[in-house]
Amino acid sequence: MDKSGVLYTYGGNFRALKVLIASGYSGVKVDVDSKFVFGETNKSDDFRKKFPVGKVPAYETKDGKTRISESDAIAYFVADDALRGKGDADRAQVLQWILFSQTELLPAICGWLFPSLSIMPFNKDQVAKAKYETERCLTSLNEYLSTRTYLVGESVTLADISAFTTLVDLYKNLLDGETKTPFVNVNRWFDTILNQTKVQEALKKYSYQFSYCTTPVKVPVKFDPSKLKEVTGGSQQPAAKKDDKKDKKKEEKPKAAPKKEEPEPEEEMDAAEAALAEEPKSKDPLDALPKGTFNMDDFKRFYSNNDVDKSVPYFWEKFDPENYSIWIGEYNFNTELTKVFMSCNLISGMYQRLDKMRKNAFASACLFGEDNNSTISGLWVWRGQDLAFTLSPDWQVDYEVYTWKKLDPNSPETKKMVQDYFSWEGTDKEGRKFNQGKIFK
Repeated sequence: MDKSGVLYTYGGNFRALKVLIASGYSGVKVDVDSKFVFGETNKSDDFRKKFPVGKVPAYETKDGKTRISESDAIAYFVADDALRGKGDADRAQVLQWILFSQTELLPAICGWLFPSLSIMPFNKDQVAKAKYETERCLTSLNEYLSTRTYLVGESVTLADISAFTTLVDLYKNLLDGETKTPFVNVNRWFDTILNQTKVQEALKKYSYQFSYCTTPVKVPVKFDPSKLKEVTGGSQQPAAKKDDKKDKKKEEKPKAAPKKEEPEPEEEMDAAEAALAEEPKSKDPLDALPKGTFNMDDFKRFYSNNDVDKSVPYFWEKFDPENYSIWIGEYNFNTELTKVFMSCNLISGMYQRLDKMRKNAFASACLFGEDNNSTISGLWVWRGQDLAFTLSPDWQVDYEVYTWKKLDPNSPETKKMVQDYFSWEGTDKEGRKFNQGKIFK
């Protein structure tokens, strides 16, 4: 069967790149039609007759008898048996890494990378979560590759091609020298795949300009539609024109008076529900304290939507030291910390269980160091001058595994600490560099 054909895509599409790499290894001749544009679903009748979903990459053989959508399916079609894996066990593992790349790695990378390219709006918490998930995936991959040259077997397979093309934009835009340092084995593997002759030929054929990131792209605070327009080539579909005549007719048509709905009879409560209903609702333990002038919600919004060089000065401009306090919490069992992603899970777990405290506090918890040599500490702000966790049973979560100290808001040490923790920079007391952070708000 002649598998040669045409690959429909847009320029710079990493998904199309995997097809070209696979065809280079198998010798299948693939022509590229890159007239399409990122973000555009082609709605022309001719294209939809061939490909009902209307998305690219899409592939059509020269004889027109075979049409395939989805890049991994296309790559599998044009690949040879060596790329697919030798034997059922290898093929299953190839499929495993393809699925890992698409369902675990890719969504995390997109959440971290796309805001930096103005392809999607910026949200500080979501980007931080995506970065954490990306590094979690890379950590798993790094451990797996510690004893392997390739993902499956002793030569390049579709597993390597799928994972490589999923990572290529990340290495190009965000993983600079310092950021990728913990992932030594992944870096070695990526460089090995990148320098394969067939991979280089595919990059050249597709005119994909790759170079390792030296300075990470700065994530913008505000979504810039003009940048998206540059990326998409101005392909955003214009809004459909309104039919004024139809609209006028609709306006002239009198609206029917809404029917009055009869109230549904209240369900009779059982004894347990009645007892709970009679119990007094728990009061916020901070309601009795003076509200002061610091608006916690206002600061959280400002911090989420602005860079640190603006949000830290804004914090000090608005902070009310008479009615609010700043605390440092240092984890008591740092010597027991092992993997970075596991340590970060400790922070996430505490945040989740403290959900009822969110409206009363803001925190930035940081992990410093690396695997088997790290510390956890966090900077907290809340109303009042006492340790807040002890004031409510709902707040007494994990706080006892930390040593807490109230900070003097007027001291230079506190000013620097706020700067470092809010901006996720600096080192811990022993000089370990910042690794990851999580915001509680």
